[in-house]
Amino acid sequence: MGGREVVDLDRAEAMRLVAEAPFGRVVFTRNALPAIRPVNHLVDEHGVIIVRTRLTARLTGAVAGNSPVVVAYEVDDIDPVRRIGWSVTVTGLARTVTDPVRVAHYERLLRPWVGRVMDTVVAIEPEIVAGVRLLARHRR
Repeated sequence: MGGREVVDLDRAEAMRLVAEAPFGRVVFTRNALPAIRPVNHLVDEHGVIIVRTRLTARLTGAVAGNSPVVVAYEVDDIDPVRRIGWSVTVTGLARTVTDPVRVAHYERLLRPWVGRVMDTVVAIEPEIVAGVRLLARHRR
């Protein structure tokens, strides 16, 4: 197998891929160190990434309070055999959603994959969106 060509994705294409993906990984700070948790998500009509978590979860503790917290959200789909696919990283501000109407709306749309109570909705507002597509390099 030859090398792979790396093509940068524009913001619109990167966010479209995130919206179509079923899950990703949120990166946040825990005790001044990076922590990563896999979560399922949705991208709302305003381009905001929505995740659900538990009130007692580490992620919820990181975004608790009135101030937003900087997080990263990573989503990819890479074939390990063919070594092609894509990867997107979104960096932005995370906030706990407190408006009961919005919370109820997101709870209807986003069902957790795990058998725990997910009683908190977190919104991640994308600030920096970077993505790449890995393509097979055609020999000439």
